[in-house]
Amino acid sequence: MKIVQASKAISSSWQYKGNHKEQLSNPLVLIFADRKLLQDPEILEDIREEFPYRHLIFGSSAGEIIGQKVTENSVAVTLIEFEKSTFDIKTANILEYNKNGEALGFGLASRFKKEHLKHLFIVSEGSYVNGSDLIKGIEKYTDQEISLTGGLCGDGDRFETTLASYNENPKKGEIVMIGLYGESLEISYASYGGWIPFGPERIITKSKANVLMELDDLPALDLYSKYLGNKANQLPQAALLYPLNIKEEGKEHNLVRTILNIDVKNKSMILAGDVPEGSHAQLMMATVDGIAEGASTAAAMALRKHAKPPQLALLVSCIGRKLVMDQRVEEEIEEVSEILGKQAAIAGFYSYGEIAPFFTSNECNLHNQTMTLTLISE
Repeated sequence: MKIVQASKAISSSWQYKGNHKEQLSNPLVLIFADRKLLQDPEILEDIREEFPYRHLIFGSSAGEIIGQKVTENSVAVTLIEFEKSTFDIKTANILEYNKNGEALGFGLASRFKKEHLKHLFIVSEGSYVNGSDLIKGIEKYTDQEISLTGGLCGDGDRFETTLASYNENPKKGEIVMIGLYGESLEISYASYGGWIPFGPERIITKSKANVLMELDDLPALDLYSKYLGNKANQLPQAALLYPLNIKEEGKEHNLVRTILNIDVKNKSMILAGDVPEGSHAQLMMATVDGIAEGASTAAAMALRKHAKPPQLALLVSCIGRKLVMDQRVEEEIEEVSEILGKQAAIAGFYSYGEIAPFFTSNECNLHNQTMTLTLISE
């Protein structure tokens, strides 16, 4: 596997990691960037001139990860030339499925041939799709026999528009799925948070899919706002610092859910994934050290399942983690790099939702507020 990485800030030239610029043969090109840059025709033209390849995947982000650096308002590009493996790419648009994530997930996944398919990686728009439904649809086709990771694209802390595409100009509602094939391909993954629950547990007494309406028979937004106090005026952005820990009846693992938006009229909250009725919900908070330790834990868990030193680490971390860490955000990437070793190229983005199974399970879930890793070797 050959990997070349480059980045570009506004009004600057392309900077290649290690000053290593090389023409590759038919690489997979991952391009993560600020949403507004992906809407700029001049930026897109510049990207295509610099990387004149056939397989360009674009995704908007809430921060770009390249090497041990986290950048903003930039374009981060990772080119991957597989030497023993192959890949296939399919796309679909959630707006053409009436925003039905489960139907899209099944339809998109079923376009991949299962023979020798080792892994599916998703770069999904993050504005319209219910990530839980998307995963449910994909696993209807894979029967949890093919591992699945990825993330929901971001838009900084604006929560206005997210974009993704394959070769075309980035657009709303797009979901890109990469299928990785090959007997020699080794892939492992892990997802971990580092957030701490606090306050009383509440019962979700009324919800529909990813819309939370009532906790303990009280309007969810009223109760949540009461806990936030003065910060309630900063909703929904303030909610990124105080996600919900969801404990679903009969499930082994808890899930963390970020509040993406609020409905003041109906006093409800829209979350990044499903919040089933009857589940327990509890507020969470985090410290910088706790988040950095969580990233280290995730890396160690993923590495434990990887026989060879990983050549590539795709990181999807949550915007909420980035907001808490602020100027110390690169500490979690440094923790990951230290665990994985210098031979591992690191790429990724800050997201509105992370997609991965738990360490001890094949069942995939949508996570929030986690560091999620996908380690790849040939």
